[in-house]
Amino acid sequence: MFVTREIPIKKGENYILDIVSLGHSGEGVGRYQDFTVFVPHALPGEQVKVNIIEVKKSYAKGRLIAVIRASAQRSEPACLLYQKCGGCQLQHLSYPAQLAAKRQQVVDAVTRIGKITDVDIKPTLGAADPWYYRNKMQFPVGLVNNEIAIGCFEQGTHRIVHTENCLIQHKANNIIAQQVRTVLSQLGIAPYDERTGQGVVRHVLGRVGTASGEVMVVLVTATNELPHKAEVIAQLQAKVPGLVSIVQNINNKNTNIIMGNRTITLWGKDNITDSLGDFNFNISARSFFQVNTLQANVLYDKAVEYAALTGTETVIDAYCGTGTITLFLARKAKKVIGIEIVEPAVKDANENAKRNDVSNVEFIVGDAIAVMPDLYKKGVRPDAIVVDPPRAGCERTVLETFVNMQPDRIVYVSCNPASLARDLAILAEYGYKAREIQPVDMFPQTFHVECVCKLVRT
Repeated sequence: MFVTREIPIKKGENYILDIVSLGHSGEGVGRYQDFTVFVPHALPGEQVKVNIIEVKKSYAKGRLIAVIRASAQRSEPACLLYQKCGGCQLQHLSYPAQLAAKRQQVVDAVTRIGKITDVDIKPTLGAADPWYYRNKMQFPVGLVNNEIAIGCFEQGTHRIVHTENCLIQHKANNIIAQQVRTVLSQLGIAPYDERTGQGVVRHVLGRVGTASGEVMVVLVTATNELPHKAEVIAQLQAKVPGLVSIVQNINNKNTNIIMGNRTITLWGKDNITDSLGDFNFNISARSFFQVNTLQANVLYDKAVEYAALTGTETVIDAYCGTGTITLFLARKAKKVIGIEIVEPAVKDANENAKRNDVSNVEFIVGDAIAVMPDLYKKGVRPDAIVVDPPRAGCERTVLETFVNMQPDRIVYVSCNPASLARDLAILAEYGYKAREIQPVDMFPQTFHVECVCKLVRT
C-alpha cells in the first residue's frame, strides 16, 4: 500500500538547516529530516536559520535569516542592493570559490545527466577582473514610490530595484541609466506600466564598445513617438561620455519580450564598433554580441584550439549567428561554412567577414538539419563541426545530422551544462567521445557558466 509521506516543514516557520551543496541557480541546498530546502545566499558547509516561504510536495524554498556557522569561502557582497536585486547570485561567495563551484556544476551535470565519468573537466578559466564587465545593459523602467526607477528586477518578481551603480555593468552603462532617469524625470516622460499598458518608456538599453569606447543608448518605447525627442537627444549628448548613437525601439505589444521589430536611429550612427581578437565588428541595437568581450576572446580561442586546425581543413560552424566564431576559425582553416536560420544575422555575418577581409568563409541561411545533408550530397566533408546552440541545446535530429557527416572532431560550445551533458550522451551513442571540457566564466558573480567541449570520433 502506498503511503503519502508527511511534509516535515510548514510555510512561515523557522528552521535550522545544514547546507550540503549549491543548486543549479546558485542557491544553497539544505536538508531537514531528509526534505530538500533551497536557500538563496547560503553556502555549502554552513549551518543557517531560514524562514520557509514556499512549500511544494518534494521541496521547499527558504529565506536566509541568519548564518549560524559560516563557510570559510563566504565573502561580504560588494553591492548594497545584493540581497534584493536578482541580477547576481554569487557575490557572497569568494571569486576563487565561484570558479570551483562552476566547475562542479559542470561535473555534476556530466556525471548525473550524461552518465559520463571519463572526461577531463578543466578548472574554470576566470576573468582577470570579475567586475564592471557587461558591455550590454537591459534595464526595465517603472515607478517605485512614485519615482522613476531603472534597474534589475527583484529576484523572482517584476518589482524593479532601482540601481545607481551596478557592479557587473560597464561603468558607461551605469552613466546611461542615471542620465536617462534624470531626463525622463525632468521632462515628465512617463515610464510604461505593464499592468495598465499605459506610459511611454519600457526599457533602457546601453551598449558599449569595450575596445572602441563607443556608446549607444536605446530607449524602448510603447509609443510610436518619443515625447520631447529633441530635448532627450540634447541632454544625453551632453551627459553621456563616448555617446555616438541614440536609438528608439518600438514595442507596443503586451509581452515580456524586451524589444520590438521597429528601430529608429534618433541621432548619430546606426551602430557602434567593438573588437574580438583581431576582428572588428559593427554592433546595432538588436545585434547579438557576447556581453563579456574579454572572456569571449578566451572562449573562442579555446574553441579554435579544440578544433585542432592546421590550415587544410573544411569546418562547419552550425548556429553561427553573426559569424564571430566563424571568423576565429577562418584564421586557421582552409574554409569555414557558417549556417544560421536567422536571415538578418547572416547578413551581419557577411558584412563582418567583408569588414575584416576574411574571404575563406561562406554563410548559408537555413536550418542545419536541412542544409548539412545538402552540403554532404554536394561533396562537402567537414574535418570538424563547431556548434554553439541556444540554451536548450540540440535536438537529437541535429546531432544525428552532425554524425552523418562523419567529422573527425566536434567542438560543442554551451551555456547550459545540463543540455550539454544530455547532448554529449547522445553523441556518445554514435561514437563521438567527449575528451575534454573547459569551463569559462563569462558571467562572474552569477551562477551561469559557459563551456567548450572537444569530442573525437572513435
